[in-house]
Amino acid sequence: MELSVPGAIALTALWAAAGVMAAPQSPQEVQRAIESEARQTQSGFAGFSTQAGEQFFRSTHGNDWSCASCHTPEPRNAGRHAKTGKDIAPLAPAANPERFTNLDKVEKWFKRNCGDVLGRPCTAQEKGNVLVYLLSLK
Repeated sequence: MELSVPGAIALTALWAAAGVMAAPQSPQEVQRAIESEARQTQSGFAGFSTQAGEQFFRSTHGNDWSCASCHTPEPRNAGRHAKTGKDIAPLAPAANPERFTNLDKVEKWFKRNCGDVLGRPCTAQEKGNVLVYLLSLK
């Protein structure tokens, strides 16, 4: 079935309204969303820490993995999944501008990777700390 231009525009608007197409976001917008989550879930939230984010990224956790196990200790470099061997594009937005530009994807990957690395979901504080660390890399 071929759509007319007005029909295609209407369908696109309908998909966008339904959330099928996510508008591009900046990493800073994603950071603000995670900050909002932290303010709602953590009393006395005082902001994110680049230093804590780097330490979290490099440290092994409950499942003897760290973020660096797959993303490498240098997140501006490409990585490789420690279990599957699948190539992973650089995590730092300075090396990969597509990173952290879709909140839904960010949440999906934090959920999956925190489960693998920690054996539990990350807190908003942990997610925000890692994000500000990655954003600090130039």
